[in-house]
Amino acid sequence: MSGERDVAVLGAGMHPWGKWGHSFVRYGTLAARAALADAGLDWRRVQSVVGADTVRGGYPGYVAGATFARALGWQGARVTSVYAACASGAQAIATARAQILASLADVVLVVGADAAPKGFFAPAGGDRPDDPDWLRFRILGATNPAYFGLYARRRMALYGDTTDDFALVKVKNAAAGALNPHARYRRAVTVGEVAASPVVADPLRLLDVCATSDGGAALVLSSVEFARRHGAVDPVRIRAVSTVTPTYPKTVLDLPDIATDSTTAVRADGGGSFRASIARAAYEEAGIGPDDLSLAEVYDLSTALELEWYEDIGLCGPGEGAKLVREGVTALGGRVPVNASGGLASFGEAVPAQAIAQVCELTWQLRGAAGARQVAGARVGVTANQGLFGHGSAVVAVR
Repeated sequence: MSGERDVAVLGAGMHPWGKWGHSFVRYGTLAARAALADAGLDWRRVQSVVGADTVRGGYPGYVAGATFARALGWQGARVTSVYAACASGAQAIATARAQILASLADVVLVVGADAAPKGFFAPAGGDRPDDPDWLRFRILGATNPAYFGLYARRRMALYGDTTDDFALVKVKNAAAGALNPHARYRRAVTVGEVAASPVVADPLRLLDVCATSDGGAALVLSSVEFARRHGAVDPVRIRAVSTVTPTYPKTVLDLPDIATDSTTAVRADGGGSFRASIARAAYEEAGIGPDDLSLAEVYDLSTALELEWYEDIGLCGPGEGAKLVREGVTALGGRVPVNASGGLASFGEAVPAQAIAQVCELTWQLRGAAGARQVAGARVGVTANQGLFGHGSAVVAVR
């Protein structure tokens, strides 16, 4: 593995997920202070703040970098605000990393937080016929859970996955989340409880689909040289950040699109799906492969989608995801635990924070500081996340 473009993770901090009824600013500020305390660093030494934006926070949410800098106390740091839907946190990490590698800053604070509405996310109001997300809702009436249900049905038709397979993902993640003090849902569940929960979008039930949540996450990133001067001799390092976009023709239907590109005139390149390309780009930059992984944090909007991610990050071949969860490969104690944090199944979505929270979990795991959910001997981890409009993200962290 090459470490020429590594940046150090000096600190990681989170505000617990839940429905707290406060402003996103409160969640992000508390997460930032926790990350600074974890780093042993005074706020005045931070040279740049990168905020992951939330569209639900009013104008302060659109300028999250400055909003958090103001809340922490103006001290002259440069600010950047980033929005990339559910990949906003990873884009913020990529921005911070670029600033450090360009020698524009030695220490950067990355913060994301949200105060999410109850129920599924819907597009902002108004008529926007050029917005594929708006079109999906208004023309098809396809909410996010409806889309997740269609994806689950596709897996059942193509690969023979069952509702029990999907339920096993929830059981696995709930068991991990029960051990995580930052998780919103901290109770183990059974396959029977998943099956008894209300149907949301056939075949998915309430416990198959993640909630919407309030929460915040923050990281203090620095150059490796600064970390060593600061006393962190062997810090967790971010080795790669992938923020790739799809390629044409796009032949796998993917949220929020309601059609694929035609291959009548343009032959597909055979490079696989967009989601598979996200992790592949991170592996190539980091000089690793799926066989090197100790653990992974993936974007489990639904139980069926987590199975898809197993295949997309290279843990198995197409259609083999259910086999991994049946055999316990991706559970705590398995060969490659996935979502040792408990995943979105245990946290819910706090959109700008979730990709940052994934890296927080990798940081604690690679430090050996994850407590009862610790993955033994963890040395390499990857995150995978996807936002609307072609925003993919994956982060590789090593120690």
